[in-house]
Amino acid sequence: MTTPLSRPLTEMPRSDALWLLEGAAQEHPVYVRREIPVVRPAIHILEYGRLIVRTPAQATAPACRPSLSHHADEIKTVGGISWTVTATGPAEIITDPHEAAHYHRTPPSLAHGPHDTLVRIRPQTVTGFRLAHAEAVR
Repeated sequence: MTTPLSRPLTEMPRSDALWLLEGAAQEHPVYVRREIPVVRPAIHILEYGRLIVRTPAQATAPACRPSLSHHADEIKTVGGISWTVTATGPAEIITDPHEAAHYHRTPPSLAHGPHDTLVRIRPQTVTGFRLAHAEAVR
């Protein structure tokens, strides 16, 4: 029988967390709607210290929140190092037509139409953790 060792969870510096977030393939904005947490798929870019998130959510949903959290992770089930990063800060819907046109060309979309929303988040709190997988003991 194989017994796994403990998996050390270590906090990482803000700069490392932002670097991992920048290259994340899967991420999710997280907000509360009608007192229920809502998690949506998204695509983002990190530009000038701001997260530009393109998500298939109605613009009114994230717009009525004073801040928004954006979460990304990479969890490896076999070997390697897993990580999780959450960035939270003031959020606003991008409404300027020129800026919106630029960002509609930059990150690819998951959806088009009225549910294709561009949100700018200014991360004030960034937390990141690494989870190292230890070798199993026999």
